[in-house]
Order: sequence, then C-alpha cells, then structure tokens
Amino acid sequence: MTTSAKTRIKRFTPMQRLFHLTLMLTFLIQSATGLARMYHETGWGQGLANLFGGFSGALTIHIAVGIFMVCAFVVHLAYAIFLLSRRGMVAGLRGPDSLIPGPGDIREFISHLRWILGLSAHPPLDRWGYWEKFDYWAVFWGMIILGGTGLLLATPLASSQVIPGWGLNVAFWVHRIEAILAMAHIFIIHFFVVHLRRSHFPMDSAMFDGSTDLETARNERSAWVDRLTASGELGTRLTVAPPAHKKIIHLITGLGAVAIGLFLLVGSLMHATRITW
Repeated sequence: MTTSAKTRIKRFTPMQRLFHLTLMLTFLIQSATGLARMYHETGWGQGLANLFGGFSGALTIHIAVGIFMVCAFVVHLAYAIFLLSRRGMVAGLRGPDSLIPGPGDIREFISHLRWILGLSAHPPLDRWGYWEKFDYWAVFWGMIILGGTGLLLATPLASSQVIPGWGLNVAFWVHRIEAILAMAHIFIIHFFVVHLRRSHFPMDSAMFDGSTDLETARNERSAWVDRLTASGELGTRLTVAPPAHKKIIHLITGLGAVAIGLFLLVGSLMHATRITW
C-alpha cells in the first residue's frame, strides 16, 4: 500500500466504534421491545412482540438488555475517566478534541444555520460539530433517566420499599416520555442529519469504517484538517479505504439500522391513536 492510496482520514477509534455499535444494537432492541408492549392493543404491536416470544418475552428481553446497557454505560464512563487521566484533565476537557460544549459551539450553530439557509459559507468545523456533542451528552441524560426509572420499574417490590406506590407511576411515565423523546431524536434527527443528508446519502460510513474521505473532511471540517496539518499529525491519520467486502457489510449494517428505526417510527405514528395512554 502506498502513501498515495491513503485518501481517507481516521476519525473514530476502534473502541469508539465498538461503543457506538453496542449502543446502536441495544437501542434498537429496547425500542422494539418497548413499543411492542406499549402497542400491545394493536396488531402491529402484537406482531412486534411475537418477534421476542410474546408480551412477557418482550419484557424479559427489555429488562435484560436494559441492564446490559447500564453496565455498558458504566464501562464507558470508566474508559472516559481513563482517557482523561492519560491525556491530562485540562487537555481532555478543554482541548480541541474534547466533547465538552463551549461558547464556540453557539457561534458554530449560528454559522451553520446561516450556511443551511444559503446566507454564508460552510463554517470551518473541527473534529466534533455542535450536534455531535449534543448527541453524545444526550446519551448520558438518557441513560440516567431511562436507566434509573427502568431499574425501579424492573424491581417493583424492592422499589416500593424505598419509594411510595405513586412514585412508580411517576417513574413509569417519565420512562415512557423520555423513551419517546429518545426514539424521536434518533429516528428523525440523528438518522437524517448523519446519514440521509445530501452530501452523505444514503449513509455516512465513518462510524463503521472508522475513517472519512479526506476531501470531504476538508470541505466539512476544515478547521480539524488544518489543525492536524499544522501540527504534523495529518500524515499519521491518513489511511486507505476499507476493502469492498467490509464496505458492503458496513452498508448493510448501517442501512439496516436506519430501516428498522424508520419502520418503528412510521408504525408507532400510524397506530398512535389506537392505544390507551
């Protein structure tokens, strides 16, 4: 492989891709099993439940995968703390590769909005855009709310020893509303912003390949590429395109996830008036 063949730039590490794949698969399972129980009064919901062994089977899988998600979240926290200790607190939290939102993200949002409206040039984005930082921290919020209420609801007898009965009713509605918001964000905003926008249609494979096209990065994330060029790191970040069979696997995996999400979104909207809230 020659240097000239290295037309892509590494964007995600293998560990980041593994965390994303784990979150993607578990989120889809939780969405499907949760909607199966939420829509159990409809034929659509009953069909979903049958995929998981029926109404009770969907609950069993929902609880088991939920516990697994909480454990994976704890592992991610430990991994993030390890990276902070290795890079240093200041560099890890405020460096250019940090996912911590800052005042610059507000300016970036305004500039990006102006570009969307055709009023200015594309803003010079760095490694992470403002929407990617939002997506990252939204998972923290969601895991705390959904994980906390989910654990209370999964063990109602034990939970009733520490909170009143009405507290479980509140937990149920908080869990349901937060789940609906999370699915709406992923299946509408995240899917369309990341995969279905014109420049990356039908799918942005960066999270699956681990890399993105260098020229695309120059156009969309010029501040990141300029920073790596100035520091001399760009050469070490360049890589070759993945082989054809991996591209096919990544395409099937990514588009399959999008298709499942859109199926759940459309189905839930179509049958929303037929369930008892």
